[in-house]
Amino acid sequence: MASSPQIAVRELPLFPLPDLVLFPTRPQALHVFEFRYRIMMNTILESDRRFGILMIDPNTGTVANVGCCAEIIHYQRLPDDRMKMLTLGQQRFRVLEYVREKPYRVGLVEWIEDETPTDDLRPLASEVEQLLRDVVRLSGKLTEQNIELPEDLPDLPTELSYWVASNLHGVAPEQQALLELQDTAARLEREAEILTSTRNHLAARTVLKDTFNQKL
Repeated sequence: MASSPQIAVRELPLFPLPDLVLFPTRPQALHVFEFRYRIMMNTILESDRRFGILMIDPNTGTVANVGCCAEIIHYQRLPDDRMKMLTLGQQRFRVLEYVREKPYRVGLVEWIEDETPTDDLRPLASEVEQLLRDVVRLSGKLTEQNIELPEDLPDLPTELSYWVASNLHGVAPEQQALLELQDTAARLEREAEILTSTRNHLAARTVLKDTFNQKL
């Protein structure tokens, strides 16, 4: 009799943060100052340097159930034992249960991944990238600044979807919803909607600005 596939689970120290959503492959700088989290980081640095970041909704105080594992890439101890560190997003996870609450939370988590796509996602990814370039161009025109996308913008659809999601600012609940999606196409489609709305808004503002400047 064939055995059923095993779900990968492990215990993971958890770091809930207000309005912060980490995505796989994306860097995140952190400033660790609370005593319990300094304890946590010192423990982690002696093992595999991995912990989970979960978003706290600042309006409700609710801690998300899906987060992203962070790996400490570099850290600096400050004189009063605070730490500055650079982390990199690894796998996403879902919390199955909390196994400890003090001095910091530890959860039993299962790893989650996007489903294997059935269609070629490259055309959709290209559409999202073009929308992104339109938004950057219009933003630069409005602010009269030279804004450019990085040269190493991901070209793989899943990695691009994480890059776009991580660079949406001021919309943590929307980022959390994107993190929880396990369908790359659905994530890219939602990002296309967000970027289209943003592009249209910026284009309208640009027209108003140009019209105003012509009248001066």
